[in-house]
Amino acid sequence: MIGETVLSFGTAGIPHSAEKRSSVAGIARVRALGLDAMELEFVRRVAMGGKSARAVCTSARDNRVRLSAHAPYYINLNSQDPEKVRASRERLLKAARVAALCGARNVVFHAAYYHDDPPPVVYERVKAQVQSIAEQLRAEGLNVCLRPETSGRPSQFGALDEILQLSAEIDGVSPCVDFAHLHARAAGGVNTYAEFGAVLDRVEEILGVDALQDMHMHVQGIAYTQAGERRHLTLAASDLRYEELLQALIDWGVGGTVICESPSLEADALLLQRTHHSLRNKRGGSKD
Repeated sequence: MIGETVLSFGTAGIPHSAEKRSSVAGIARVRALGLDAMELEFVRRVAMGGKSARAVCTSARDNRVRLSAHAPYYINLNSQDPEKVRASRERLLKAARVAALCGARNVVFHAAYYHDDPPPVVYERVKAQVQSIAEQLRAEGLNVCLRPETSGRPSQFGALDEILQLSAEIDGVSPCVDFAHLHARAAGGVNTYAEFGAVLDRVEEILGVDALQDMHMHVQGIAYTQAGERRHLTLAASDLRYEELLQALIDWGVGGTVICESPSLEADALLLQRTHHSLRNKRGGSKD
């Protein structure tokens, strides 16, 4: 058993029960619920200006809520169209700049699609673009961490080893491990305590034990076919063995943030938090 670490739990976006559909109100609601993290969802575009971002930063600090951000989904660093690559870069850069103003350190993004290109070729293209973007952010003095996300379909760039290798080879890059996506990408695999532990072992093998103390993760239910992810589900409606996952996180001493993207946003985030606390208090551990 590794020593005690801290995991923050929160919602992907503004909780459904927030009084207003604003990030400031969402942060206040997250704290009122007893959660301690929220991911800003720049799903289609980054519309937040500097004044709003500074208000979000103040609210997060006052409410002791850990913020992250999800860049727009319209990013494809392997597009055959140079203009689409340029636009993808700008979307990611803008998301990172606004996230920094908000006080969010981690910026999650989906990097690319394979199209019909061999994965090793796509990897090198994505690596070159992400490295350039990370260097630009450092040149601007922005203290943000780019978090490429594991993807839920084999047609998308984002296998676990691809994400971990990017993180190993580029300064300012660390993984976002979406366990529901890994489960869907494997068409029902990656769904036992041993398999979750193998993922964490792989993180440690490639990035070192310190990476386990600074994980950024997504957990929610998911529907899938042999082709991978179809849509997100509530935990109750899914076959994801989240209790075994949470036990593995405890036993491997994982720290960082768990963001829930369930349709039942705050209810499932609270379920994950309560279950984690219950398991931790039992001090159950079978890794050693």
